[in-house]
Order: sequence, then C-alpha cells, then structure tokens
Amino acid sequence: MKYTVSLEIAQPRERVAQLLADPEQMPKWLRGLVLHEPLNGEHGQVGTESRVVLKMGQQEFEATETITRREPADLHGIPSESVVHFEREIVGKGMWSAARERLTEAGPGTTLWESENEYRFSGLLMRLVGLVMPGTFRKQSLQHMQDFKAFAEHGQDVREETA
Repeated sequence: MKYTVSLEIAQPRERVAQLLADPEQMPKWLRGLVLHEPLNGEHGQVGTESRVVLKMGQQEFEATETITRREPADLHGIPSESVVHFEREIVGKGMWSAARERLTEAGPGTTLWESENEYRFSGLLMRLVGLVMPGTFRKQSLQHMQDFKAFAEHGQDVREETA
C-alpha cells in the first residue's frame, strides 16, 4: 500500500526541518509516542537505528526505525532552492514501512511538507488489517502532520490534549 499526504506549514523550511529533527520536540507533536531511543548512532543521522514504541488506544506497537536518508546533513543555512529530505524505514511485527519526507519552500516563510508512505504486511492478521483499513494509515499520517503543524505554528502540545 502506498499513499502521499501533504500540507503547508506557516514557518520557514529551515525551522520546520530543525523541529522535525529535534528528538526533544517529538513527544510534543507525535501523538501516542511512548519511547524513541537510539540503539546505535546519533538520533536522526543516516544509519541510526532506534527503538520506537507508540500507543494507539489500548495497544502498544514496538518497531525499529532506521534512518536511510537525511539531506542536507546540516540543517542550518539551507539554500532556498534546496529540498530537505528525511527518509526512514520502520520494521515491526508483521509490518515494514518506508516514509519519505520532503520539505520545500512554498513561499516566503511557508513550507510544503510532502510525506510519501509505503507499507508491506506479513502474516494473515496484518495483511487483513492492511486490506480492510487502508484509509486508517493515511488518516493517521495526516493527523501526525496536522499535530506537527499546530506545534510548529502555535506551540500546541498533543500531551496537553490527553492530560
């Protein structure tokens, strides 16, 4: 299953890239994040593997995330014509996914965030989930992006909504 979602954020691209790459900020916008810890390497750097635990409802999902691309490596002083790329693979029980994030300047002080996602499922139960609920994955990706937008533009913290 593949899909792409996108939205505009009223912040400069360099600021958006820095917020997305900052592990201290993740719990503020990544709804359901329980844990995100590097197993090796430095957070956000190519080749780094991290243990990720997300809670969705009463269910916890654990996976390993591997950063496969980050360009440019230095997120300060990005030329205006450049596209920022963040790519990662996530492997969990019965599931493999890849996310390819692109940040481009949409105008003065505005960033277009495009997120291309691909999922593959193994095992009968996970294949059934992928077939029966494909819209759920797209909706969740868009929710994460909207939460990030609210955080980046207005400082809204998803943890305050659930407290």
